[in-house]
Amino acid sequence: MKTRFFDHIDLRVKDRRRAQRFYEQVLPAIGFTREQSDEKYGCFYGPGDGKPPFFCFEEDPNHKPNGTRISFWADTREEVDRVAEVVRRAGGQVLEGPELCRDYTPDYYA
Repeated sequence: MKTRFFDHIDLRVKDRRRAQRFYEQVLPAIGFTREQSDEKYGCFYGPGDGKPPFFCFEEDPNHKPNGTRISFWADTREEVDRVAEVVRRAGGQVLEGPELCRDYTPDYYA
């Protein structure tokens, strides 16, 4: 079986417009550049031909925030630091790190 990044991520959000403003700043920083959105959902596509990975979010006014954690690969610590700064500038909260996380592996940086 060939291992790939992921097929898709599909989130529910309370306010699609607010999520759109956030993700249109953050997702391009990790390679998601093609956007397809409307009044109900937002979607960004990653690199690749045929069926590329995609990251979508759909409005659900009754959605309750939860503790979901999604992590993406980065090649360097500098890349992790850069994306964390993009998240902050976009209005997101970086709840942990970036820091060395030795509980995972001796050199895991997140």
